[in-house]
Amino acid sequence: MSSLAPASFGAALQAARDAAGAQHYPQGTLYVVATPIGNLADITLRALHVLEIVDAIACEDTRHTQSLLRAYGIDRPGARLLAVHQHNESEAAQGVIARLAQGERIAYVSDAGTPGVSDPGARLTAAVREAGHRVLPLPGASSVTTLLSAAGLVGSEDDGSAFVFAGFLPTKAGERDTAVQRLAHEPRAVLLLEAPHRIEAMAKALAALGPRRVTLGRELTKQFEEIATVAAEALPAWLAAGPQRTRGEFALVLHPSAKADDDAGDGERVLRLLLAELPVKTAVKLAAEITGAPRNALYDAALKLRDQASNSG
Repeated sequence: MSSLAPASFGAALQAARDAAGAQHYPQGTLYVVATPIGNLADITLRALHVLEIVDAIACEDTRHTQSLLRAYGIDRPGARLLAVHQHNESEAAQGVIARLAQGERIAYVSDAGTPGVSDPGARLTAAVREAGHRVLPLPGASSVTTLLSAAGLVGSEDDGSAFVFAGFLPTKAGERDTAVQRLAHEPRAVLLLEAPHRIEAMAKALAALGPRRVTLGRELTKQFEEIATVAAEALPAWLAAGPQRTRGEFALVLHPSAKADDDAGDGERVLRLLLAELPVKTAVKLAAEITGAPRNALYDAALKLRDQASNSG
C-alpha cells in the first residue's frame, strides 16, 4: 500500500461528499466496496462517501481497514469495524444480517480489490440476499481487469476478448501440474493469481506450456509495478533474472492458444468422420479427446453438420 499522508486526501474526501452526497443510499443495505490494490489514489469518490456514512464496516482485517480509513481521513471507532473473513464468514454474516434488519447501512471491504473475487465476500453477499436484504456493489480496482487491460490479448473476432478466471491454482505440486495440463487445452485466455512464495513453483509448472505467451503483472499499481510478456517456457528464467522479481503479489494472463484455430479445424475433420458411424454425443466426446478441441464448440459443429445433412437430404 502506498504511504501517502492522510492530508493528501482531504480534498478527495470533500469532493466525494460533493459528488456523491446527493445520491440515494438506502437503509438496510450491504454495500460491497472495492478498494485499491496498491495505489491509494485509485479509490472512487462514491466509495469514499459510503465508507464515511455507513453505520458499520465489515472487513477482512480490521487493523488493515482502520489504517486504510485513516489514510483517507475517515475516523471510525473500532467498534464500528466488524471482522468478516474466510474463517468466520458464514457465522459473521448472521451478525451483519441482524444489523441490516434494524435498518443499518453496512459496507464490506476486503484487504484489497473487489470483494468476492478470490477474496472473502461471496458467502456474505449470498447470505444477505437469501435473508431478503439488498446488496449494492460499488465497482473499483481489481487485479483481474487491471492486468487484462494491459495484456494486449489478440485472438479471432469471436474469441479475442474471451477469458477464463481460474484464480489460484492448487498448492500441491501434482495437483497444480494436472491443472496446468487442463489449461493447455483451453483456447481462451486464462487469468491466474499467485502469492510471492509460490510464484517460482507456478512458473515451473507453466513452463510445460512451451511457447504459449504469458503476461505477468507484479506489484500492480504500486511504485515498483512490473508487467512483462514472455513465453511460458521462459517464465522461470525471467523470474530468476533479478531478486525483486519474486516479490509482491502476482496476476498472470495465459494468452489464447495459438493452436486454437488449428485444433478447431482438426476437431471438425475428425468429427465429420466419427459422425458417419456414431451418435452425436459419442462422436463429440471422442473428437475432443483425440484433438483437444473444445467439446462445446464440437457439439455446436455437430448439430450444424446434422442439420446440413438433413436439409440436403
